[in-house]
Amino acid sequence: MNVSRRRFLIGSAALGAVPLLASCVGSGADAGSSAGTATTLTLQSSIQDTGPKAALEQVVSGFTGPKVTLNSVATEQFRAQLSTYLSSSTPPDVLAWYAGSVANTYAKQGLLLDVSDLWAPGGACANFSPALRALSTSADGKAIFVPTSYYWWSIFYRKSAFQQWGIQPPTTWDGFIALCDQLKARGIHPLTNGIGSTAWMTSGWFDYLDLRINGATYHRELLAGKHSFEDKQVADVLDQYKRLIPYFHPNQTSWDAQQAVQPMVNNEAAMYLVGAFCTQYFPKDQQDDLDFFSVPPINTGVPSAEEAPTDGFFAAAGSKNPEGAKQLLSYLASAAAQQSYIQKSGSSNMPTSPDVDTSTFSPLVQKGIKLLNDTKEITQFFNRDSSDALQTTADAALTKFLADPSDIGATQRSWQAAAKQVFTS
Repeated sequence: MNVSRRRFLIGSAALGAVPLLASCVGSGADAGSSAGTATTLTLQSSIQDTGPKAALEQVVSGFTGPKVTLNSVATEQFRAQLSTYLSSSTPPDVLAWYAGSVANTYAKQGLLLDVSDLWAPGGACANFSPALRALSTSADGKAIFVPTSYYWWSIFYRKSAFQQWGIQPPTTWDGFIALCDQLKARGIHPLTNGIGSTAWMTSGWFDYLDLRINGATYHRELLAGKHSFEDKQVADVLDQYKRLIPYFHPNQTSWDAQQAVQPMVNNEAAMYLVGAFCTQYFPKDQQDDLDFFSVPPINTGVPSAEEAPTDGFFAAAGSKNPEGAKQLLSYLASAAAQQSYIQKSGSSNMPTSPDVDTSTFSPLVQKGIKLLNDTKEITQFFNRDSSDALQTTADAALTKFLADPSDIGATQRSWQAAAKQVFTS
């Protein structure tokens, strides 16, 4: 979906949140209840970080509709089992996941509840931005998603560390590479990452390198199957990615996305390309020390683009309590629920509701707003602009590539073979 900066931001407060994800199959339907008459609900969530998990639990506890059972397991387990959850004869009623192409994948299979009435005048999402409406609408024109937050990706660093080392954020790609060389020569790991149990983090650099080299249009088309992973354009991306490999902390394969901040906490690593959800991973006394800069341009003729993933909730088409599910979705979309979650989670979240007061948000978040205001194009993230199934191919291809980048052509061929299976299945 071609979402420009202006379409994305018009009418919206802007930015995002920690992913609210999901787990275990099991409907909230009472035993013996018939379709549409269940009096309880099940909400699936895979959020495991302490602050956001507690925040979601508190927000859900304030819901005054049907009783809600909140299930929670690991993100990767949820991703692998999401199709099973939705196609179950007793699916969870409401599930937290992502907007855009990934939600449309399940909508095309008839697995998501039509929530168009929530977007109609007087509905909970009626005053959300046109771009958010577009991201939440299926190919056949039905609203199938309720977005509750979004956030930005950038290269994060600690201001005190940069000051101590006498360095500044680079503004060019050559300057970025030179900075990495300088840090490495001083015994500092230039980059950190956590690609162990969160292999999808390998896609962050792939996305940005593709955006900077080939542009947002090519990137979206590639993820939609309109180009081959054997293209020269992809080889160019992997060539630049290969340049970065010596700069990553060698323990990146042992860490998840949260654990990867530890070398920055200890000033052993300098920079981390990650979503703004990372702020909650740092000690409270270091959170005000965080700053960020955008991945510098590589092909200066390519318009700027930034990743701004949108999170929220959808409901299963097979819910035994569809009206109750819509009640819960309306509650989660409300300004009060969004504000409560943001305040309690401790992360750099931004609401989708324009009725939330953002004037008291941190300088870091205000800078994030400006970043998205100033860019030409907005994308989501690899799986959100494609599908969970294609993300699996990226996880396999990129982790193998980072371990052994010696044969880029072989990486491309195996990736394309796996991608072809996804697009033809």
